[in-house]
Amino acid sequence: MDRQATAIWKGALKDGQGTLDTQSGALKGLPYNFKARFEDASGTSGTNPEELLGAAHAGCFAMQLSHFLAENGTPAEKLEAKAVVTLDPAKGAITKSALTLVGNVPGIDAATFNELANKAKANCPVSKALGAIELTLDARLA
Repeated sequence: MDRQATAIWKGALKDGQGTLDTQSGALKGLPYNFKARFEDASGTSGTNPEELLGAAHAGCFAMQLSHFLAENGTPAEKLEAKAVVTLDPAKGAITKSALTLVGNVPGIDAATFNELANKAKANCPVSKALGAIELTLDARLA
C-alpha cells in the first residue's frame, strides 16, 4: 500500500515558501517555510516536517496500541497520544521522538497497560521507520 504527499518549494531556504499536499486531501496547499521550522518556537507561523512527523508517529502509535488493547480484551475508551519530535540544528538531524500517552482503559492494570504501550511503541510502523533516532514513552492511565 502506497501513500503520497507532494511538497512544492519556491525560492531560497531562508526566504522561500513551500506548500504541502496529501493524497487524501487532508493537507491541500498547506504552507511551510524556514521561520515555521527553525525560528518560531511557538509553532504558530505554519507547519514543518517535524510537526507532521510527530502527528504521524502519535497517530500510528495510538492505532497500534488500540489493537493490542483489544486483543488483550481491554479495549480503550480513549487514548491521547502526543509525539514531540526534536530537531537538532547543530547536527542537522532529527534526534528524538518523545511519546506521551494518557489512556482511559477500563479493566486494565497499570503494569499491563505499560507493557502493551511499550510493545506498541516498538512495533508501530512509524516507530520502526524512526529506528535511527531515540524513541521514548511516558504512559499513564487516566
